[in-house]
Amino acid sequence: MKMINDAGQGVILYLRQEGRGIGLTNKIRAYALQDQGHDTLEANLLLNLPADARKYDMCTIMLDYLKIKNVKLITNNPLKIKSLTDLGINVVERIPLKVGLNIFNKAYLETKQKRMSHLYDNSDF
Repeated sequence: MKMINDAGQGVILYLRQEGRGIGLTNKIRAYALQDQGHDTLEANLLLNLPADARKYDMCTIMLDYLKIKNVKLITNNPLKIKSLTDLGINVVERIPLKVGLNIFNKAYLETKQKRMSHLYDNSDF
């Protein structure tokens, strides 16, 4: 929200897709597997769930309603960019999301980078 404020304009689209679209109950099950040492991707796969089940169709409806034709997308997830582009949303720029690497999220972010192709600056690790 600070980045949008600093830019002087922007919108946040909220999609209720808890746990990358697998739902809150399954996300809790995945957390239990993560507590046993599995990474975020392994946990979903061990539950026979997709790595990411989110759908972005609603974004087109919301952006059309707001009369927004082009977006600068704040994300580190290349699949999110592809999904929006495939829906006809004109993503004109990807703005990296700086998440604040620390000892608590380092393994999680490394998993997202190495196994899910998330785009992080290598100096973050």
